[in-house]
Amino acid sequence: MMRKDGMATRERILDAAQHLILDRGYVGMTVEHVLDEVGITKGAFFHHFKTKDDLAKALLRRFADKDAQIYTETRERAEKLSDDPLEQLLIFIRLFEEMFEGLTEPYPGCLFASYIYELQQFDEETRTLIRGSFMKWRELLKEKFETIARQYPPRIPVDAASLADAFTVVLEGAFITGKALDEPQVIGEQLRHFRSYVELLFRKNP
Repeated sequence: MMRKDGMATRERILDAAQHLILDRGYVGMTVEHVLDEVGITKGAFFHHFKTKDDLAKALLRRFADKDAQIYTETRERAEKLSDDPLEQLLIFIRLFEEMFEGLTEPYPGCLFASYIYELQQFDEETRTLIRGSFMKWRELLKEKFETIARQYPPRIPVDAASLADAFTVVLEGAFITGKALDEPQVIGEQLRHFRSYVELLFRKNP
């Protein structure tokens, strides 16, 4: 079993690698950069990770697990606040808005996006990990949109899976736009637009 100080060093390596990848890209990050950032020797690094690729996979798994946890916890919280499926989804989106409302600087970015921009650098195992995470997000929201559509027939025909993907598209696109414009408020604004679209799509006039 890895000692607590060993686990702490491993987490510091992962934290440093994530920061470097978001700042420089995967190709721009080297093991030497990580060593300098963490202040450890090569021996200490290779005790935890056999290769840079091994580090990349471990980092992606950690990021995917945290992302899945955020999605699941946010959905569960929304479902406790309302019994109505449409209200649950609107609350879900609103909770994501709240996550980003306090930003004073552009969001540093999404690790998945960084990997996808350099997808040719990774093997099939890593690509499968990425694809699996996106499919989880799709299935999580697709099920909710299908439930909503049965109770609130949409004003125009929509595909539940595509609508679920739209949430991810809005969020990831907002990260990029906010960073490009140096306007951190863009993320919350775009999520509000999506929330309004969902409400207009399903909510009937009184």
